[in-house]
Amino acid sequence: MRMNKLSLAKRTQILAMLCEGSSMRSISRVADVSINTVSKLLVEAGETCLKLHDETVRNVKASRIQCDEIWSFCHAKQKNVATAKAAPEGAGDVWTWTAIDADTKLIVSYFVGDRTSASAIELMDDLRFRLSNRVQLTTDGHKAYLDAVEGAFGGDVDYAQLIKIYDSVPESAKGRYSPAACTGTQKITIEGNPSPKHVSTSFVERQNLTMRMSMRRFTRLTNGFSKKLENHVHALALYFAFYNFCRIHKTLRVSPAMEAGVTDRLWSLEDIVLRIDADAAGPAKRGPYKKRENA
Repeated sequence: MRMNKLSLAKRTQILAMLCEGSSMRSISRVADVSINTVSKLLVEAGETCLKLHDETVRNVKASRIQCDEIWSFCHAKQKNVATAKAAPEGAGDVWTWTAIDADTKLIVSYFVGDRTSASAIELMDDLRFRLSNRVQLTTDGHKAYLDAVEGAFGGDVDYAQLIKIYDSVPESAKGRYSPAACTGTQKITIEGNPSPKHVSTSFVERQNLTMRMSMRRFTRLTNGFSKKLENHVHALALYFAFYNFCRIHKTLRVSPAMEAGVTDRLWSLEDIVLRIDADAAGPAKRGPYKKRENA
């Protein structure tokens, strides 16, 4: 079935299922389209959503920003890439870095890459570009954040790290899929004068759980992982656009984008499909996110 033969309702249905955690093959069965059709629509939606975020989430006025990174993998885990059959470019561990506004729950910035300082720099530079005022920033104790925050914000930030203290893993539990128990935390001021009561990563860690529950590619111990890095990036772009613009947050009773003031209405997935058509009809444009897609 050719993409230009699909109705608005059918394409909206496919995007809705992608956003609700259905696998691409189950979508092809339920929507009665080929797997290639689903894949092509995901790419088109991802490109549109990358531009939507880049053009719309700007001049954000925030008070408290929390950042974290979440692990996934493409094709094979990093330790298995060397022996994997026909591993594509980008195979291995993939880290998604996010920055969330603790008050409006808006995902202000995100980046797909590895867990090195280069990825931290990309996230922080983009975050600084999208903020309109000085904020209190909290990250975990990952050392890559230190130079990245300094390079992006200089002294114009109230920055603290929340260091988690974990218990030792008992010998009987080693090798199992089970994290060590967190026995305490330590709050360390890095820059400025952050308020101790707001030094927290609770909201961004809760967002990590939402990502794992909402995207099949992030579900652990299954074969639903991404097979291509490009598709992984596009799935994330679609998810973040849906989360920011189209879904009403339960506690806010509006979308995060509405609460943050970057839009004055609740978007629908039909709006995303219409933007795909508008982008296809107009001249080809690439936003600054193209550089970060290939990280």
